[in-house]
Amino acid sequence: MMGRGDGPGAGAAGGPTRHVPVLLAEVCEALDAKRGGLFIDGTFGAGGYTRAILDAHPQNKVIAIDRDPDAIASGASLVGKFKKRLILVPGRFGDLDEIARDQGFDGAEGVVLDIGVSSMQLDQAERGFSFRNDGPLDMRMEQEGPSAADIVNESSEAELADIFYHYGEERRARAVARAIIEARRREPFQTTRQLADLVASLIRQEPSGIHPATRVFQGLRIAVNDELGELVRALHAAERILKPGGRLVVVTFHSLEDRIVKQFFAARTGRLPSGSRHLPTVAAAEPTFHAVTRGPVGPSEQEMARNPRARSAKLRAGARTEVPPQEPLSAITMLAELPQTAEKKGGRR
Repeated sequence: MMGRGDGPGAGAAGGPTRHVPVLLAEVCEALDAKRGGLFIDGTFGAGGYTRAILDAHPQNKVIAIDRDPDAIASGASLVGKFKKRLILVPGRFGDLDEIARDQGFDGAEGVVLDIGVSSMQLDQAERGFSFRNDGPLDMRMEQEGPSAADIVNESSEAELADIFYHYGEERRARAVARAIIEARRREPFQTTRQLADLVASLIRQEPSGIHPATRVFQGLRIAVNDELGELVRALHAAERILKPGGRLVVVTFHSLEDRIVKQFFAARTGRLPSGSRHLPTVAAAEPTFHAVTRGPVGPSEQEMARNPRARSAKLRAGARTEVPPQEPLSAITMLAELPQTAEKKGGRR
């Protein structure tokens, strides 16, 4: 299961290690955090990026957002240290422009998004994100609303197969969905181990390969939290709140997220080709961003050795032009949706 920015999952004694933000120096450089101003950290987590931004310039201010109540509670000491320079807000980063305006700001110098689940969430068995430790089948970042167990026990076979295939990229999605339907007739799914054991009985683990349940758990987590939809909304929200010259920096950890960010920047920088497999031909528009990075920036060998969870990280960044924000890209929105949802809206994947 992909984790973001937080160091190895267990130390030598089998316990969680301290928070280590992924691509920290690269993020600060792409944000140009040394210039001073207001920055928005849409994924506060343990505060690694936020702390680095505040340390980069004495006049920097940060609005830090997190949908996880545990992250908000644990950030109180950092708020106390930086006082009025840090505003920590519970919420979704898809609403980051509205959150900034509610705090009295109508523009920002930078926005950073670190997409995915954090090690803090993975390492807490009671949160139900990981198959490595038995716990309730939950996965809710906000700790409210429908859980992973609700989806597994109530969705149709077709819906489950779509989640596992399109969000989890699991090739045996239909076989897993069919087995879940059969198993839940006897007993509802309540724990992560129940689901992980079922998947492991169907999918053979390759030598030195990932756990058989990895992709199924990824698909469920994305569905429970609407992670791709939130990413799409956040990209457009950043476009609306960034000042001319303001930087948008996004760190992703798997191909689904990276494809959305790549296509967004391609469209908004005027580099979109005349139609593609994922996006149809669109009328040319003035660029709202220009590229800060040429393609994705990855971690160094040293960082990957120090923090194995960094190995799949990709950073992409753009700077706002003076062109007014455009309407949200429907083709980008469709990349975040399951096929049946897109078809109901009249679109095609």
